[in-house]
Amino acid sequence: MHTSSHTVLYDPDGLIEAELPLDREPYECLVKAVLAWTDEDALAERDYEQIGLQLTGHARAAAADVRRRANQLPKDSGPSALADVVLREAEGRLSVPLEGTVRCARNRARLVRALYERLEAALAPERVAPSGG
Repeated sequence: MHTSSHTVLYDPDGLIEAELPLDREPYECLVKAVLAWTDEDALAERDYEQIGLQLTGHARAAAADVRRRANQLPKDSGPSALADVVLREAEGRLSVPLEGTVRCARNRARLVRALYERLEAALAPERVAPSGG
């Protein structure tokens, strides 16, 4: 008799993930803490690696969110073009191998921060000027 507590879902379009908002607050706090480190702060290499892994995973999730939202924009719009630039930059930065160093953890923290900033800027609803009156 085989019992399993796992359910496998087939979701090639990422619809389930699209319904779940990113939990930004803990990562924003982590980014803030990593970028505030001083030279006196010293962690073990494995700690820097774990922090880097956490930030890398979240950066990939944020980039996927940008991609999903950008796919809903008109292809010839400014926000869509900016989202494409942001995604290319994120892919390049994420392709750099992870190291257990302060420098690498800070670079991943800066990437997460940049993705959030650019996500808001690139995908914010276009402002419509109020009509005269």
